[in-house]
Amino acid sequence: MQITIRSILNRVLSLKGFVYEEVRWAKGRKPMIEVKIRPRRGHPGVCSGCHQAGPTYDHLPERRFWFIPLWMIPVVWLYAMRRVDCPQCGVKVEAVPWACGKRRMVLIAMQFLAGWARRVAWREVARCFGTSWQAVHRSVEWVVEWGLKQRDLKGIVAIGIDEIHWGKGKGANRFLTLAYQLDAGSKRLLWVGRKRTKATLRRFLREMGPTVCGGIGFVCSDMWKPYLEVVRVHLPKAVQILDPFHVIRKLNEAVDAVRRQEVGALRREGKKPWLTDTRWILLRRWKNLRGGMRETMKDLLRRNLRTVRAYMLKEDFACFWKYKSVKWARIFLSVWTERALRSRLDPMRQVARTLRAHETLLYNWFTSRKQWNNGAVEGFNNKIRVVTRRSYGFRTYGAMELALYHTLGALPEPPVTHRFW
Repeated sequence: MQITIRSILNRVLSLKGFVYEEVRWAKGRKPMIEVKIRPRRGHPGVCSGCHQAGPTYDHLPERRFWFIPLWMIPVVWLYAMRRVDCPQCGVKVEAVPWACGKRRMVLIAMQFLAGWARRVAWREVARCFGTSWQAVHRSVEWVVEWGLKQRDLKGIVAIGIDEIHWGKGKGANRFLTLAYQLDAGSKRLLWVGRKRTKATLRRFLREMGPTVCGGIGFVCSDMWKPYLEVVRVHLPKAVQILDPFHVIRKLNEAVDAVRRQEVGALRREGKKPWLTDTRWILLRRWKNLRGGMRETMKDLLRRNLRTVRAYMLKEDFACFWKYKSVKWARIFLSVWTERALRSRLDPMRQVARTLRAHETLLYNWFTSRKQWNNGAVEGFNNKIRVVTRRSYGFRTYGAMELALYHTLGALPEPPVTHRFW
């Protein structure tokens, strides 16, 4: 049996109502394969408006549709579109199964590019397959739009809300609000919006709709005040949880602030800089220190340093998460914050005041049986940074939004008869 390009196309990508008439070399210096397509005899045209069959009116000039390269040789499909005299819509260009709207690319080829764009930088995808960055962008856009329309939002119980900085500058437009689903077995990006304001989060809840929002029982977030207020007003039945990750980050930031202050004081007094190159040691838990790092920490613990006192307060707070009873957790928090407020370490005192102001959210961590936390959210945020670096940054918000949904949204994909990737 002789295998030809026509037989391969008929085997893996059969077109109902159409025939691969001819496969030939294109005229010109560069090698290019042209696949000529014609409608099957007796097959009526389909109106692109109402998708009902109707009599053909006339033919338009032949169009070219980009297909997946074969052995790195460009492949184009040639077809003269018919116009359909539809009794409902009037004269319309026919709908064809391999393309959508005015796009000059075969749908399976768009999925092919979008699939590679999830793994490789968009510019590299365009370079490898002999197309443009804009073509890759349009392919990802089509796949994301299809997936957003088809995704299932039923059964969402727990969500995580966070913000992330992107691009250059510290303006409001350089922050994104991200909402994730945190249910077991279904962790994905639900929504992304520009800025980190109350209006942004309200827009997310409005787009999700009352049915989805009514089923949300747990919300994990940091201590950003606009988020907390919107959740309290618009999701009154949901339990707001402040998980260990953000508290530990606050404590680490406080310890590092004390270290920087003390390093400056030691230099001004002309004393030995004991805290040089100890930043990453102080940010680690004692149980995670090994080898030389542990020996360095033992040496610091022998000295009467403000940073050491801050480090010990941070280490002591780790016991808070081990409690099973809210009653004993409340007692521990009261004692610890009292110690921190008397420590004369301003960064640690600020953390103590913050924890007292948000103690109800801390106790919700125990009442929810420690099921929900923002660990998955931070993991997604790290993936976002990887996506941004891999693509050398997205200059426009639209491209960034598409990349995030495409990579982290776990969106359904259009059905295909054969995968080329």
